[in-house]
Parts: sequence; structure tokens; C-alpha cells
Amino acid sequence: MDATAERTDTIDRPANVTGLRTGPETTTTLGRSDVHVSRLGVGAMTWGDPSGVARFHPAKMAYGGPAGIEEERAALAASLAAGVTLFDTAAMYSFGAAERRLGQLARDHELQIATKFPAGMRARADDLPAALEASLARLGRSSVELYMHHYPTGRVSIPRLMDLMADAVEAGKVRAIGVSNYSAEQLRQAHAALAERGIPLASIEKGYSLLDRRVETNGVLDACRELGVTLIAYQPLASGALTGKYADGTRPSGLRRFMIRHFRGSGRTAVAAVVALLREIGDRHERTPAQVALRWLIEQGNVIPIPGAKNGIQAAANAGALSFGLAPDEIEALSQATVAWR
Repeated sequence: MDATAERTDTIDRPANVTGLRTGPETTTTLGRSDVHVSRLGVGAMTWGDPSGVARFHPAKMAYGGPAGIEEERAALAASLAAGVTLFDTAAMYSFGAAERRLGQLARDHELQIATKFPAGMRARADDLPAALEASLARLGRSSVELYMHHYPTGRVSIPRLMDLMADAVEAGKVRAIGVSNYSAEQLRQAHAALAERGIPLASIEKGYSLLDRRVETNGVLDACRELGVTLIAYQPLASGALTGKYADGTRPSGLRRFMIRHFRGSGRTAVAAVVALLREIGDRHERTPAQVALRWLIEQGNVIPIPGAKNGIQAAANAGALSFGLAPDEIEALSQATVAWR
């Protein structure tokens, strides 16, 4: 995204707009950093062509993956054509295969990449410099727009890790720093540690959707708003439950059909009512349930959803969430209908 793109922290909500909006609503900054990104991203968790045991990475087992590099290339092209420029990956995804594939496809394109440390479960804070170099090598880049700590553990000192993250920013290898799966208390700790170096904490990545609104009640979203931290929402479509694809009782492929309650028994029944409301609102705007669900997140103001995309059709469909707005009463109706998931 061009560095001169207009920054906005407010969202206007037109009743209906056809075609992709090119105004300030389609872009924002990551927290109080100087990194400009699209208001919607792409989760590239299942991208790549892993070999050996990496083929059995939990993400691949749960969701499957794209049907080869050409499908991934189409997803990237469709996203960029629609103004979606933020791509999210991690060293841990398929043991580096996802980073490698994203880096391969991103060459000669103007986009932003977010990736995460560490690559394995037993890492310590002092492993970060070498891990960052390995990620940059797989991505084929000298720097990355957003570098995040993937998950907190007792093995990793947050203050020490943030100090090393700050070193990476000062060395020009990282433009913005984020965390992932942190609690509100851990988020504040990371923010305070970086503040001592004069660097803002740009983002936190957490699960957030109409069917998982815990960030609204556990202090995370409040901390984000107080500290000026962007919330990057993974699983924004609740593993596909909010798309409406499974409203007829069919279940998705992969392990998610067994792991996620939204596809079973009473869970499926409860979700059906939400999907029906999404469909009703979507019909007013000529949009799909998935696009309305993503738009509800965007309307929260400091939230960037990162739905996965396995091909160009999915990527283009996801990007449709940028091209319309929800009325206040529609936002409220969805919020009230999903109070049980707070």
C-alpha cells in the first residue's frame, strides 16, 4: 500500500455502495505504527506444499489446503485486485512451507506480510533473532511489515522478547510489532515493555467473530482501544460456520467437522438462526452471509478480519466485505443475536 495513503480511524457507514470503495475506509494503519494496510487481510495459514511430517500440521488436517500453487496465485491476484494487501502467515504453519509459498508468490507485488515467531514449541526469547532471519529467508525479503509473537508461554519472557523485537525494528528488519493469543494483561505488559524503547505495540491477533466474542468481555478489546492497538481477527467466519455453506446440515471436510461445536447438534441449530439473519441483511445489500459477517467486524473500528482464501473465487468473495456498509440498526441486530457468544 502506498505510504501516502490516507489514514483514518473512523468508519462511515453508507446504506449501500456498489463496487469497491477506493476512499479512506478501505485502508487504515496498524495501531499507532506507520504501516498502512487494507481493512481486510488474507489468512495464508494453509498455503504451501509441505513434505514429510509437515503434511500433518493441525491447520492442514483441520481445513485442508489450496489445490496447488496456481490456486494460491489466483487467491493472491484476486485479493490485490480488490485492494486487499495484508497477508498473514507464520513460521509454524506447515513448518515454514506457508512462508515459503507466500514469499514465492509475493515477489514483484506491492503488499504487506505479517508473520510470527517462533517456528517450534520449545523456543525461548533469545531464539528470536535467528528465527527472524530464517523467516525472512523463506519469504525472500529483507524486512517484514509486521512481526508477531505467536503465543505466550512460560518459556518466553515477554519483556525480553519485546526488547529483541525492538532491536529488529531499529535494525530495519521489522516495521511494526504485534502479539498473538495474548491475554489483556499480557498485552499491557508487551505494550509497556515496548514503550520503554519508544515503539508502539501495533496489533494483537485473536479469534473474533460473531460466534466468538470473548475479546469483548475478557478485556482484550478494551485494552486495544485504550492503547491504540489494532485487533487482527482470525477465524472471522467461525471456521466456515458463518458462510451459510453448511446451513442444510452438511458438514465440512477435515478435522474441524469433529472439533468445532458449530457443526454438531444444538450448536448447528443455534448457528442456523444467526446465518438466517446474516442472509436477511445480506439480501438488502446484495451480499452473502459471509460478507456481512466480515463487515460486522470491520464496523467495530479497530478490527481487521483475516479470512482464509484457498483460491481466487474465495478471495474475491471475501473482498466484497470492503465494498458496502452496514446501517447502525443492522450492526445492533447482529450484536444482539449473538450475545450468547460473548
